[in-house]
Amino acid sequence: MLIDLHRFIASERQTWTELEEVLDRLQRATNARMSVEEAMRFHFLYEKVSSDLAKITTFASEPATKAYLESLTARAYAEIHETREKGKRFALGRWFLFDFPRAFRRHAGAFWVAVAIMLVGGLFGGFAVRLDPEAKEALVPAQFGHLLGDPTARVREEESAESDELSGARATFSTSLMTNNIRVSILTLASGITAGAGTVILLFYNGILLGLVTSDYLAAGQGVFLLGWLLPHGVIEIPAILVAGQAGLVLGRTIVGRGDRKPLRDRLQEVRGDLAMLILGVAVLLVWAGLVEAFLSQYHEPVIPYWLKIGFGVLELGALVFFLGWKRCGGEEDR
Repeated sequence: MLIDLHRFIASERQTWTELEEVLDRLQRATNARMSVEEAMRFHFLYEKVSSDLAKITTFASEPATKAYLESLTARAYAEIHETREKGKRFALGRWFLFDFPRAFRRHAGAFWVAVAIMLVGGLFGGFAVRLDPEAKEALVPAQFGHLLGDPTARVREEESAESDELSGARATFSTSLMTNNIRVSILTLASGITAGAGTVILLFYNGILLGLVTSDYLAAGQGVFLLGWLLPHGVIEIPAILVAGQAGLVLGRTIVGRGDRKPLRDRLQEVRGDLAMLILGVAVLLVWAGLVEAFLSQYHEPVIPYWLKIGFGVLELGALVFFLGWKRCGGEEDR
């Protein structure tokens, strides 16, 4: 290919300078993020400079220009395929603070469907135990055997306990809570592969347990104890399960693909990133809930006043609503 070298350099110099300025800016601002338009322009500049490098390679008389373009191309390639440690350090905080809430808001409709399913299950469980107290034995799994007894007797026992049954074992207890809840959440998401039916069943059943326990303690006049025991960890744990259900419903809707003519593989490709963000966010929330349940929720009056635990739970709930609902700066708009 024959080109006028000097005219070529003069005409393309502006493109090279623009790419160099972008690279310098990215190097100075290590946590900077480009908009979609900026990223597209950056990619265009990279391809243009790469093409110019290929054109000028045949000119042995311009080693300095060739070296300059090689440097620009290498730097741009490194930015596109980012591997620097600073990016890794920021990535964890970025996905939880920005990507997780954005994924949640993109599929907010599925979340409210999950809420409705759990509420219906809660009403069913509440009415079941009021109509037939023996329904507890049929509905409550064995690992929650402490919920089968009389609520008033349990409250009396908890408040008068002279020793801490979990002393020295709270870390183990907390870990078991986290492991079990995360396992349930993953199962709730994975059950979406049944066109969402499995997710609906798990949400409904969790609602039954919650409604059963709530109705049982309220009927026994132990509402304050229930709030003091449940709120500190429940305001995080229950929404986390709902978000897992949200993810399962999104998966189920994607499997069904109603009104979407795209192949199943393409539909799954479109939502897999959001599903990963949702379940990873759920895991983080459940780690916090497990710590709170082991190290705060299990302490009752007179050790910790109920009003203090209830207040803490209300603050947590407000923070969670703000966290998931607020559109932060520093990232793309919700899509």
